[in-house]
Order: sequence, then structure tokens, then C-alpha cells
Amino acid sequence: MKHILLVDDETELTNPLTRVLSREGYEVDVANDGISGGELALQNDYDLLILDWMMPQQSGLEICQQLRSQGRTTPVLFLTAKDTIDDRVLGLDAGADDYIVKPFELRELLARVRALLRRSATSEVTPASERLQVADLELDSENQLAYRQGRTIELSEKEIELLEYFMHYPGQLLTHEQIHQHLWEEDDQPGSNMLAALVRLLRRKIEAKGEAPLIHTVYGKGYRFGEG
Repeated sequence: MKHILLVDDETELTNPLTRVLSREGYEVDVANDGISGGELALQNDYDLLILDWMMPQQSGLEICQQLRSQGRTTPVLFLTAKDTIDDRVLGLDAGADDYIVKPFELRELLARVRALLRRSATSEVTPASERLQVADLELDSENQLAYRQGRTIELSEKEIELLEYFMHYPGQLLTHEQIHQHLWEEDDQPGSNMLAALVRLLRRKIEAKGEAPLIHTVYGKGYRFGEG
């Protein structure tokens, strides 16, 4: 049985959501403030964390950052009212795996929960990908690291997926639809801002000042990866 931690200060949300998740066969722990939620997240080995972004005392963003700083890779799904690209970048940068905006449909949340749990289970049994290199950028997927001009770049799991996809098709136009289909399950497609936020964050990491750009936007269509 999959074990989920739900942290949100709105009991009118956590109570029905707990019942729904339990009916789906998940074991659910609940915390209604960030401090107790953070303690539970550190003390137990959960299969998934569902965290409210804004909470008293300690936010879900801070809980996620704390876990990632300790090397914990438990999937994190944010519940939030924030939906700008900057907000999505901030959440992804903190180590979030997915993001759902309040108010939401329960069936959409359950689809995202299933997708994250499937993805996590698959990553445990999938053999490490080979090292890839395009121009002066090298990707070590196994260790979630990239290397460019002597510097080491730490990447999240979703950034690895995107960069690996780009590097398998250098110089080719990859449409928004193709990238969405590769990164997310059919029943787990995020809002249109999510891909733009992920690309923006990846650019920030792999294209330092003075380095040639590698991710090129083809406006209205998608992206092309490589030099020039």
C-alpha cells in the first residue's frame, strides 16, 4: 500500500481529500501546519508528499527545500493558488515534481497522484541512461548532473528528463506537444505555463553568463537544442 503525506492548513480540504485517497487504497497521514508536516516528512519514508504551498509557521516550499537539501527524492505535489511562470519556476527550483492549482477537480488530483507514483516506481527499476554530450555540455543522468566548461550543474529529475530528450534530438525542432507527451502522462498534462517554466529554469542552469545558448525558442512551435 502506498503511503502518502498530506499537509494543508485547510481542514475543509484535507478531510474530504483524505477520505477520497483512502478509498483509492492509499494510506494517508495528515498534518494541518507546516511544522508538524515537516517533522512527519523527515521522520517517515513516504511514497508521495502532497504539500500546500502557503501555510503558517513553515510553508510547503520550505518543507520541499529541506527534504531536497538532505538528498530525499520523495515525489512532491504542490497544492497552490499561485499560477504564474515565476511561481512555477520557484516551485520547480525547490524540487517539486508537479503542481496543481486550487481550486481543482478531485479526478485531476488523483490522476496526478497516480502518475507521480508510477513515475517513481519506474525510476527505481529503469537502468541508468548513457552519458550524452552536445557541444560542450555533458549529461550524467544516473547522478542527475551536467557538466559544462568545468562547472558541475545539479539538476532535478524533471530537468533531467527534459534535457535528456533535447540531447537525443540535437538540431531538431521539438514541438510543445511532443515535449508535453514525453514529459507527462496523457491523463497528467499540466497547464501551458509548466513547460515554459521548466525550460526557463533549465536555461538558467545550463547557460551561464558568457556561455553560448543551447536552448533556442522557435516561437509558436517549440524548441531546438544545440549550438547556433
